[in-house]
Amino acid sequence: MEDRKAFLLRINPELWRELEAWAQEELRSVNGQIEYLLKQAVHQRKKAAARAAADSEN
Repeated sequence: MEDRKAFLLRINPELWRELEAWAQEELRSVNGQIEYLLKQAVHQRKKAAARAAADSEN
């Protein structure tokens, strides 16, 4: 397993509560939920960039 990078994240308390509740619903830690959401966002961004590149070639 690869090493994980630790970093400090300052977050609005209301957003934290929302993430905490969401994480509990999906049986994840808040850290796991944030990592999952970031992975999803990166994946969607890559797909959108690939789609845009394909559209610009046409």
